[in-house]
Amino acid sequence: MSGAEAGGPGGGAAPGGAMRAAVVTVSDRAHRGEREDASGPELTRVLHAAGYEVISTTVVPDEKAEIELELMRLADEQHVPLVLTTGGTGFGPRDVTPEATKSVIQREAPGLPELARAATLAKTRFAVLSQGVAGIRGRSLLINLPGSPKGAVETLQVHAPVLPHALKVLVEDAREHPRG
Repeated sequence: MSGAEAGGPGGGAAPGGAMRAAVVTVSDRAHRGEREDASGPELTRVLHAAGYEVISTTVVPDEKAEIELELMRLADEQHVPLVLTTGGTGFGPRDVTPEATKSVIQREAPGLPELARAATLAKTRFAVLSQGVAGIRGRSLLINLPGSPKGAVETLQVHAPVLPHALKVLVEDAREHPRG
C-alpha cells in the first residue's frame, strides 16, 4: 500500500508526497477511558509503514451524531483523502458507524466492503456479520473497518492494492485508468 503513489494536489499529499489519512476509533469505552484504544494505533502504525501521513487520530463514542460530525470535519474542513473508522460495524444496538457514514457520504463505494467481507471470510465466518460501508464525500474516501485490531488491519490490507489508484483518481481527478 504505497501512499506516495497516490499523492497529488488539492490537499491530498503531505509535504514529501505522502498521502494524508485519518483514523477514527468508534468506541464508548475507549472514549470514556475505560479501555485503551488498540485498533487506532495499530492502523496508524500500518499506514505509516505504507508511507501515509496520519494527520488525525480521534476516539468518538458510539453516537451517530458525533461520528457524523467527526467524519464531516475530516472530509470538509481537513480535506483528508483517506478516512478510516474502526469499530461500531457489528450487530450490537450501539453499532451505528455504518449508519453515520451512510448519512454523510455522497456516493457509496460498495465494492470495497464487498471485497473485504469476501476476503476475510476465509479467516473468520464472522466476516459476514460486518455492516461496514465505504463511500465518498467530496474528495475523501471513508471506509469502515472492524473494531478489533486484527480485523481492522486485515481488512485494510485487503483494500491496500486498490487504494493508491482510488485516492489518485479521487484527489487528482485522474482520467487515465490502469490496464490489467
